[in-house]
Amino acid sequence: MSVPTREPADGRSAVDPITELSHEALSRESQALRERINRFRLSLGRHFVGKQTLVDLMTVAAVAQEPLLLVGPPGTAKSELVLKFKDALRIGDEDYFEYLLTRFTEPSEVLGPIDINLLRQGRYMRRERGKLPTARLVFLDEVFKASSAILNALLTVINERKFYQDGAPQPVRLKVLFAATNELPEHAELGALKDRFCLKAACRPVQDRYFLELIDAGLESQTQRELNQKPWAEGHATLEDFLKAHRYLTLVMSRREPGPEGRELRDRELFFRDELLREFRRVVQTLTREDGVFISDRKLVKLYRLLRTRAWIFHGGAVEREDLVLLSFLGETREEIDLLEEKVPRLLGLT
Repeated sequence: MSVPTREPADGRSAVDPITELSHEALSRESQALRERINRFRLSLGRHFVGKQTLVDLMTVAAVAQEPLLLVGPPGTAKSELVLKFKDALRIGDEDYFEYLLTRFTEPSEVLGPIDINLLRQGRYMRRERGKLPTARLVFLDEVFKASSAILNALLTVINERKFYQDGAPQPVRLKVLFAATNELPEHAELGALKDRFCLKAACRPVQDRYFLELIDAGLESQTQRELNQKPWAEGHATLEDFLKAHRYLTLVMSRREPGPEGRELRDRELFFRDELLREFRRVVQTLTREDGVFISDRKLVKLYRLLRTRAWIFHGGAVEREDLVLLSFLGETREEIDLLEEKVPRLLGLT
């Protein structure tokens, strides 16, 4: 059932009806939501060559509303993944914002230009319509090449889902953030922004393994674009489905269930069995001690939510060993990304 939204004159949603849905109401719909989201990710993956893992990762990140960074050289379908993901969710232009950032990009290009009429009145306000603050899905290409002013604004947007108008915080509509970079910088001043991307995934060339499939699929995709055909927009799921799933999982993770001797059981005790939790901790400590991978406390908490989200999407219940594969995407440098994608499955006995 579609939930109507009430939009004021400035295009912002005054009240998001999804945030008012109860656990009971969403529980009745949860299985259908899972089925639609799984059909979405599997169907979308068929329109790429060798990218199903990335489509799955994008789906998990979008439901969890955690930003995802795609790392890879030009021509490896980073932008194509995001554009088709957006099309497949039937997201309109009014809810989408994308931008290629450079060191010359002005904050007004991303956040909106200053309203000159209000500035004459002594108010520093941006006209944000059509820019990042009014979009629900955002794609920022070459995100680390932005100026310090934009990077500082992005930290606030990602952390608190707000930006500042005339010195006062204003909410943004952002729900899903994808970013891309050709290479990961090692400058210390970019460490804070890099840490906000809990998941970083390599987007690699596939021609060595899928030479003929790549030519066929690439030509088909290009001609479809030129003919304004979008067969990947099959309508299996919508952004509303993703938002409902996020709301449902948030409510589930906030609940406490009665346990032995009147003790309340937390989400961890209900959906993450002790044996697997020990394995999770072992792998994290191994990566930290043996390979020097830095996993901040903030990232560890976000990772738990991502693991629970993946478990719900893929098998509808508690975290399983296969879900721990998300540990493969914690690398802070290109070398760590390559290392973890090989080492984590081996540590988990999945290869």
